[in-house]
Amino acid sequence: MTKNDSKETAVSVFPRFKADDGLEIRRLEDIPRDMTLRQGVRRKGKDIAPHSHDWGQLLYASSGVMQVMAEGAIWVIPPQRAVWIPPGTVHAIKIIHTVTLRNVYFAPHVIDGLPVRCQVMAITPLMRELIAEAVAFPPLYDAAGMEGRVCRLMLDCLKAAPAAPLHLPVPDQGPVREIAAYLKEHPSDKTTLAEWADRLATTSRTLARNFRTQTDMTFGQWRQQARLLEALSRIAGNQPIARIAQDLGYSSQSAFSAMFKKALGVTPASYFKDR
Repeated sequence: MTKNDSKETAVSVFPRFKADDGLEIRRLEDIPRDMTLRQGVRRKGKDIAPHSHDWGQLLYASSGVMQVMAEGAIWVIPPQRAVWIPPGTVHAIKIIHTVTLRNVYFAPHVIDGLPVRCQVMAITPLMRELIAEAVAFPPLYDAAGMEGRVCRLMLDCLKAAPAAPLHLPVPDQGPVREIAAYLKEHPSDKTTLAEWADRLATTSRTLARNFRTQTDMTFGQWRQQARLLEALSRIAGNQPIARIAQDLGYSSQSAFSAMFKKALGVTPASYFKDR
């Protein structure tokens, strides 16, 4: 996807209202504030087509799981995580499990210090409560009063938020694109790179080089990351850990848990509970 593929300006979905000076507000980008918030529920299967915004967006799931496709990568957003989407970035959303969205949009002139690329952000308890409070503010909140201070603190917290390693680069050229597409559908597959090379009439060295060039990961790292993100979606859907480990090709639940803890710092059973 490129920036010119599609652009959502929210004209048809944003509720129109008049500002204090009588000017009709047709788009969220027209609101005379540094930020604005919207909330809603998206059911599984109600995906969002590629679009972009003139403002930066914090796409936050207070519950449920979704995938964001942008910048040639897939970003998995479990509960209490959010993805930062810079202005003008074309992105699409796939709802894995019904999500409660609380989106925060930031005017371009206040986002200095935020990443210039998409990034999954950890939502701290303070940030969670600030968003829960601010989402009830009117669009024309009191920028000079308490509401404005809450919004400014929310922006400060976002700039200090740690990143979470929850994205998967997607190869888009050559045989490695075919391999990646297959592994996304069959995460338990254990075909080696040499076996893939024989199957695709190429060499393992060529495939290894192309994986590194297109994803900045080795083949093994990419496959493990694909399994990790698939595991997060399944854990959020309350599937048993033992079943997830088996479905993803691990020899045992303990082997799967060890991989998960090495990647994310906690065991699969504790990941959502701790957050």
